[in-house]
Amino acid sequence: METRLDGTDIRNGRIDPRRSAVSSAMSKPIALLLVAGAAGLAGCVPLAITGAGVGAAAGITHTMGGITYRTFTAPMPKVKNATMVALNKMGINGVKTSKAEGNEVILANTTGREIEIQLEPLSQNTTRMRTVARNGFFYDSATATEIIIQTEKVLGNT
Repeated sequence: METRLDGTDIRNGRIDPRRSAVSSAMSKPIALLLVAGAAGLAGCVPLAITGAGVGAAAGITHTMGGITYRTFTAPMPKVKNATMVALNKMGINGVKTSKAEGNEVILANTTGREIEIQLEPLSQNTTRMRTVARNGFFYDSATATEIIIQTEKVLGNT
């Protein structure tokens, strides 16, 4: 049995019509199934990543610049105290506090990082925390997130 370049069989000098018809008829559905399957799987990865991120740090918001935010249902003095305890637990020293435009500003330094925490009272019982940790020119959102998580733990224990 000879085979032509297009994959069809030649028997006794003739093209076997069954072979060529079957192979071309089968190749189209298989190709369509492969394309549809690949297109269907393309949407799963972003959903899986989003789902993992939502559960990892619920309630903490990040911006593109590495600034981390969290709003607490607690008065500003209580959040400030919890933040100071969290920084102390984390071994972050050189803490200075000041007031600017009705907000509390906490500045700290640790191992090549400059940390700035701004506490903004939204109401008597609601405080927004903005945390920035810089490592030179780069933002360290992991450290900023950890400060917020530790503050939340301290608030939960009081």
